[in-house]
Amino acid sequence: MIYSRIAGTGRYLPEKVLTNFDLEKIVDTNDEWIRTRTGVERRHQCAPDETTSDMCVEAAKKAIESAGVSVKDIDMVIIGTTSPDLIFPNIATLVQHRLGIPACPALATEAACTGFVYALTTADKFVKTGEAKCVLVVGAECITKLVDWTDRNTCVLFGDGAGAVIVEPSEEPGILGTHLGADGKHKELLYYPVGASKDLYKAGTEEVGITMVGKDVFKVAVSKLGDVAIEALEAAGVDRGELDWLVPHQANLRIIQATAKRLGLPMDKVIVTVQDHGNTSAASVPLALDTAVRDGRIERGHLVLMEAFGGGFTWGSILMRF
Repeated sequence: MIYSRIAGTGRYLPEKVLTNFDLEKIVDTNDEWIRTRTGVERRHQCAPDETTSDMCVEAAKKAIESAGVSVKDIDMVIIGTTSPDLIFPNIATLVQHRLGIPACPALATEAACTGFVYALTTADKFVKTGEAKCVLVVGAECITKLVDWTDRNTCVLFGDGAGAVIVEPSEEPGILGTHLGADGKHKELLYYPVGASKDLYKAGTEEVGITMVGKDVFKVAVSKLGDVAIEALEAAGVDRGELDWLVPHQANLRIIQATAKRLGLPMDKVIVTVQDHGNTSAASVPLALDTAVRDGRIERGHLVLMEAFGGGFTWGSILMRF
C-alpha cells in the first residue's frame, strides 16, 4: 500500500510588521483589548506591490530545500487561498511557472481558512492512488488587502503569509487520515461581500471588507473543531493522550484554548503562533507547522493533528505521523 508523508516544510512572512500599538493609530483600539480578546500581538502585512503568489514562491523554495527535492521532481501543485492574484488563471499555475516546475496539474482550493487542509487532503489522495509522486502544497493569503481598516472588530485579527509542504509517497504511514466538512447555512456569519459575479465594481468604489459576527463564529468554530478532531482520532483508533502535538488554525487564542480543553489536551501540547502573525487564514496551519518543525518541537515520528475552520463554514482535520 502507498502512503503519503510530508517530506519538507517552509514558510514566508512579509517584511512589514504591524503591532497592536501601530493599530492604535489607525482605529479605535488598544494593545490590551486586542491581546485579551484575540491573543494577537503583531501581524505581517504585504507591501502594496506584493502578491499572494510572491509569498507562495518564497515559502515553496524553503519547503523544496527542506525536502531535498528539485523543482523537476514536482509533478503537481495545489494551493489553498481565498486571496489569489487574479480571478484566472488560477494561482497554482502562476507559482508552477515562476518556480520552473515542469508542466503538471496545478489547481487551487478555496475553502477560506480551511484551504490548506483541503489542499493537503487532495494531495494525500493523489499520492495514495499513485497519480502523483511529489506534490507542492501551499496555504497562502494576502488577506490584509480584503480588510476594512475602519472596522476594529476585524482589522486587528488578520495578517498575511504563506506556508508550504512537499508531499511524497512513503512505505510507512505518514498521513493517517483526513476529514473534511462544510455547511453553507452559516454564510452570513463570516464572508466577504464582493466577488467575480457579484458587485465586483464595489471593490474599487466603496469601502468593503470582511464581515463577521464574532460571537457566533466562536461558538460554531469551537464545536466543529472539536468534532472534526475527535472524528480523526476515532477513525484512526488513536487515543487523544497519544497525540504529541495539536496544530490548530491560528484564528484566535480563545478558540485554540477552548478546542484544546474540549480535547483534554494541555496547552504545552498545542502549537500557538497567533501572537506573532494573527489569523493568516489558509496560511496559518502550515505557518505554525513549519515554525514548530524548525524550532525542534515537532520531530520525525511525532503524532500530529492539524485542524482548521473557515468561512462558509468549512472545517477539516489531518492526523499524521510526521
